[in-house]
Amino acid sequence: MKIYQQAIRLHERKRGFHLITADVLHAFPQISEIKTGICQVFIQHTSASLSINENADPTVRHDFEMYFNKAVPENDPDYLHDDEGSDDMPAHLKAAMLGCSVIIPIHNGRLALGTWQGIYLCEHRNYGGSRNLMLSAWGE
Repeated sequence: MKIYQQAIRLHERKRGFHLITADVLHAFPQISEIKTGICQVFIQHTSASLSINENADPTVRHDFEMYFNKAVPENDPDYLHDDEGSDDMPAHLKAAMLGCSVIIPIHNGRLALGTWQGIYLCEHRNYGGSRNLMLSAWGE
C-alpha cells in the first residue's frame, strides 16, 4: 500500500463557496500513482469548511451562500462568541454543519468524482485569510 500526505495553503478567498478541485490536483500529483484508493481533504480551520457539489453552474455557489446566510444569520443577540465580529459565530456554526473533510475514491490514478462534482472551499468569514489543507491519499 502507498500512503501520501501533502499540506497546502490556499490563498485568501472572499466569503462564499469556491471550487478548489484544481488546486488539490495540482498540489497532489501523487494521486496518479494510486490505482485504487482513497483521498481525504481536511481543512485545518473552524470557520471554513469543505463540501462536494455542483461544479458547472456558478449560480449553485451563490445559492449555497444565500441559503446558509438565511439559515445561520449574523448579529443574533443570543450568540456569546462574537469577539472577532458578527460573522465569527455564524462561521463556526456553518463549518460544523458542512464539516471539515471530504473523502473521495481514487480510481485508476484519478479522483472518482462524478461528472458534475467538484470540491468546494466554503469560506464563511468576511476576511478568513489563507486556509490550510492536509491532503492524504492511500491505496494500491
